Amino acid sequence: MTNKVYLNYDQKELDAQYNARAKVPSFDAFVTQWLNRSEQVISSLSCRLDVAYGDSKNDTLDIFYPHGGGPAPVLIFFHGGYWRSGDKSWFRFLAKSFVEHGATFVIPKYTLFPDQNMDKLIDQCRRAVIWTHNNATEYGGDNSRLFLSGHSAGGHISGMMMATDWSSRGNLPNDTIKGLIGISGLYDLEPIRLSHVNKVLRLTKACASRNSPSKKSMSVKPPNTIIAHGMLESEEYRRQANYYIDRLHKAGGNPISFAVEGHHHFSILDAFANPRHRFGSAVLSQLGLA
Repeated sequence: MTNKVYLNYDQKELDAQYNARAKVPSFDAFVTQWLNRSEQVISSLSCRLDVAYGDSKNDTLDIFYPHGGGPAPVLIFFHGGYWRSGDKSWFRFLAKSFVEHGATFVIPKYTLFPDQNMDKLIDQCRRAVIWTHNNATEYGGDNSRLFLSGHSAGGHISGMMMATDWSSRGNLPNDTIKGLIGISGLYDLEPIRLSHVNKVLRLTKACASRNSPSKKSMSVKPPNTIIAHGMLESEEYRRQANYYIDRLHKAGGNPISFAVEGHHHFSILDAFANPRHRFGSAVLSQLGLA
């Protein structure tokens, strides 16, 4: 009889639930495609790359903005990679649809594990949000319409940003965040702590708890929120989404759930950035750009 590590999963089963790349053998091909598409976007859109938002070498972000100027809603996107891999340069291609529909699109870089711990990573991402709020108008952005999005680990980061008390962090309005789009996000870190992923993260139980969006109190009523996962993803990604949706409901929000048919953990980004897909269309509607 095998020992259960989390819910009804033994160690091998839990590790498999959170091994998204193993379920998509073509992951390297996805990255190559993303980079190629990102190079095309850089040459076709107005942008500023590697803009400093702090003093660290990794405190940089990319800004893509409409040709016609603003004021435009601002969508910040935090990339995934289990907080230990990936780079903002992989995901520049996502900007195309949003900028063409009238948004300013911002992709922050953050320091990866093991050269980071979770508390510092979240603080670093808060600095990126604060900088974007304070400087958005320079790039045609409207800081009164600031939205967050994030994929996988980036969904976790976005959730932590939404739970932030901004009046005590950067002296911003507590309703600074006007909406969130979580894409295959990780909102409860306890199963992550118990999985193979923690060999690099080294989360303690206390650290996992204080950095889990689903366990954080919120200083304001949750804004408009879309929580999406791919129907081809593991059961744990679906459970994570539903668990966070339940938490948002209890906090007084009215989140929209998207189970995206035919998509796995990586292809779901194509649906996110496709204005003709019902998911991408819903995101544009949240931004006021439908």
